[in-house]
Amino acid sequence: MTSISSILATAFRVASFLFLRVIPSPLLQSAIPALLSLYLLSANLSSKPARGNVNPAAAVLFSLRTPSRIIRWTNIVINSLIMLAFLDFCVSPYFDHASDVVFSRMGAVSDKSAKILVRYPNLNETIQLIWRESKPNAAWNKGEILNLSQENDWADTVTLSSLWPSTKYEYALVGANASFLAYPGSPLAFRTFPDPHLPGGTHFRFVASSCILPNFPYAPLQRRRIKGFDLLAEYLFPSSPAIRAVNSTTDRNDTGTPNSEEALNVPTTLPPSFLLFLGDFIYADVPIYFGNHKESYRRLYRRNYQSSSFRKIYERLPMFHTYDDHEIINNFSGAGNDSTLPYPSASDAFQIYNANGNPSPPQSTKSLDHTPYYYDFHYGDVAFFVMDTRRYRSFPTDPSEEKTMLGEEQLTRLLDWLGKTNSTATFKFIVSSVPFTSLWGHDAQYDSWAGFVNEKQTILNAMYSVPNVFVITGDRHEFAAIEFAAPTQSSFAVTEFSTSPLSMFYIPIYHTLSMQSAETFTRKVVKEAPSVDAPIPAPESLPAIPSDEATVVQSDGIPVSTESSVQVPPTSSESANEQNVEKTETEFVIEEVPKERVIKYIPEGNYKWSSIEVDTRKPERPTLNLEVVIDGKPSYQYEVVGVPVKLQGSTALGAFVTTNMKDILKKIGLQPAKWF
Repeated sequence: MTSISSILATAFRVASFLFLRVIPSPLLQSAIPALLSLYLLSANLSSKPARGNVNPAAAVLFSLRTPSRIIRWTNIVINSLIMLAFLDFCVSPYFDHASDVVFSRMGAVSDKSAKILVRYPNLNETIQLIWRESKPNAAWNKGEILNLSQENDWADTVTLSSLWPSTKYEYALVGANASFLAYPGSPLAFRTFPDPHLPGGTHFRFVASSCILPNFPYAPLQRRRIKGFDLLAEYLFPSSPAIRAVNSTTDRNDTGTPNSEEALNVPTTLPPSFLLFLGDFIYADVPIYFGNHKESYRRLYRRNYQSSSFRKIYERLPMFHTYDDHEIINNFSGAGNDSTLPYPSASDAFQIYNANGNPSPPQSTKSLDHTPYYYDFHYGDVAFFVMDTRRYRSFPTDPSEEKTMLGEEQLTRLLDWLGKTNSTATFKFIVSSVPFTSLWGHDAQYDSWAGFVNEKQTILNAMYSVPNVFVITGDRHEFAAIEFAAPTQSSFAVTEFSTSPLSMFYIPIYHTLSMQSAETFTRKVVKEAPSVDAPIPAPESLPAIPSDEATVVQSDGIPVSTESSVQVPPTSSESANEQNVEKTETEFVIEEVPKERVIKYIPEGNYKWSSIEVDTRKPERPTLNLEVVIDGKPSYQYEVVGVPVKLQGSTALGAFVTTNMKDILKKIGLQPAKWF
């Protein structure tokens, strides 16, 4: 019986460690109290005398019976503390209800508007938001009066309109007598996006990730901490810029990609423009599901917003949200029926705290019988479409040929958006809460796009015809960059960046990502080789060949990989080498290509995000630079040189005059429509 009790005690400790530090599995959650109960029962029933020759370290490690009172009490204390930690982690989401949290956060920002969410509970006076341009002696403008009520959990979202593009503003909160309220103390600032109608390109950076759970991996007395946000805040807004440059020269090849010797880790000075949160903002069912009630869901949102870790981000950075299953319940499918439980309660909390801050749905959706959570927005000449992958998705048991993730209405709008942005945006980003690739196994085979083959192929076929399309995804608690190969030489490859978690578990041993798809296709590729008497082209005139090999550079002991992909095909702009082109021989090569292949895979890390820098100021060479940060340290970099896109735009003077200026002219009695 002594050996049985020791086995049970060891199993209890191992299960607790795995649950609190590795993965908060429901199976472990049920096993831990059972193992402790069985251990206590077996220890009390044991009639064997304690052994006197037990190694003290082994006795403490395995809870062995020993005549030493100190060791016995040591084991009692250890097991009690482990159980207290388990209980603290499990019940904190219920008892730490954060009902008194006061906060405001930046939501969606555009070139002429901004959304701000405010929560101010139990304040018996009228609260108004005021704003002004962030410059000396600027006058305050009166914004909306907040509609704060218990029905909406004392939260309201207001919209500031008629703003100028690319302009820094600040806002504050005042009471009924126009005096500043205690919170936020000092004005909070934001910057509007550039006008998408103006030429000249844009240069900006945004961050993407998903999946957060406070105090995981578990640490004592840290129940409100979300460590991933602490690390992200230090990365985006460093308290003291770290010197991380490698002492070496910088060489660039003709694609502009760093070669093996590169000062890769010099911190970027480009400030972030926004954060794309890709879902699993709360875990309604982890570690415990507290029921299908509005308050059960609202409590979890309040708990996150009260975190000082998160406050460092949301008060300074605009956020765009989508949701995934854990905002509702694991692997949820709504089938287009908003009464499907527990969607009503889950949707209520998501609407109040995250969805209301997103861009407003287009006017064309007013005819729908609900407010959609999918949306699109622009940052200059870069376009984003954020999908809703839960509300309309078919049940897993539905016939595979009929299954949809988006529903007919959303799919139509996505395809229409792709058609419009083909000639109005240089880079296009499609945001999905779940991976678009089919390379992940396990439950991803039915919960991700792998389980929606027909609809996925429809979207892929459309994306192949549009240059510079990228898919941003989360969910799998790993990072992977995936290439969807172009089926023909005249079509375009698609790249997916899947990044998560921002602050949650990863599985260190069990990995399910295949390196390439078993499904392949053949394509005819034109290869031009110089004839025998043709002069050899100068190196700078040769088209760059995408590199599949990573160059690894050590920087402060941190391995940083850099890869490059070039989407630009040879074009007529290479006419300077026409004498060489005329003396080439054309040959057709048939090659077999996997439909999907992994460019880079990083499963490790509890805290991951992707920082994506976009530069379209040189229309002949638009670039995208990805930096993946693992546990606060840059770990991988990838550059894509995009296809030049001739954007459609007005040649009239109106293309160079902002909407705001036109409004001002109208107010003073002029009619700019007649001029432009």
